[in-house]
Amino acid sequence: MPTLILARHGQSQWNLENRFTGWVDVDLTDQGVAEAEKGGALIKAKGIEIDIAFTSVLTRAIRTGETLLRTSGQAFVPMVKDWRLNERHYGGLTGLNKAETAAAHGEAQVTIWRRSYDIPPPPLAPGGPFDFAKDRRYRGIAIPDTESLKTTLERVLPYWESDIGPQLQGGACVLVAAHGNSLRAIVKHLFKVSEADIVHVEIPTSNPLCLELSPDASGVLSARYLDADRAQPLPSLR
Repeated sequence: MPTLILARHGQSQWNLENRFTGWVDVDLTDQGVAEAEKGGALIKAKGIEIDIAFTSVLTRAIRTGETLLRTSGQAFVPMVKDWRLNERHYGGLTGLNKAETAAAHGEAQVTIWRRSYDIPPPPLAPGGPFDFAKDRRYRGIAIPDTESLKTTLERVLPYWESDIGPQLQGGACVLVAAHGNSLRAIVKHLFKVSEADIVHVEIPTSNPLCLELSPDASGVLSARYLDADRAQPLPSLR
């Protein structure tokens, strides 16, 4: 059966500073690296042999994927990087302190921006310090100025169907090291989670989620976090 390992990146510098990060390319903290090393040790202890890895084009996810592979003794495994696995774009919230933003706009409004399925934050104004138009990673694509989980799913799903899914359908064990929202998009698709329920799904950092999939990789047969002590509730299998 195909096996999928989902791993959210460890603590980043802006996680530590409580800032909205999105597409900004910040690095892991020492704690974030240690979290990834623990995740890799769990993969090794379970004897999981990974065939191919996928990640975003953001350093914190790339380093998490590389660390998971290295620590599990599988640094030789090929890794594919693609912007469609990026974190959701936080629009005009990018770079802002979350607590200060809540104080300015109210907790209720910030919760809607952060957790609703289809209501994005205000758009990012062009020309500022977080304008990605000149970043060569994104040449030739229509860069969003904000995203909801819904629009994040709309870019993740085609990549899943064109690149990740076929690897799984061929029987591969696939690691996806990415971000909270791009991984939630995959979870929504595989577990067939409703729009109302997906807002309550949280994926812990660097705790590999191991999924055994159906032969066509369209559904989940079993699911478990490798670190049971840090597991979060999973959607019901359907």
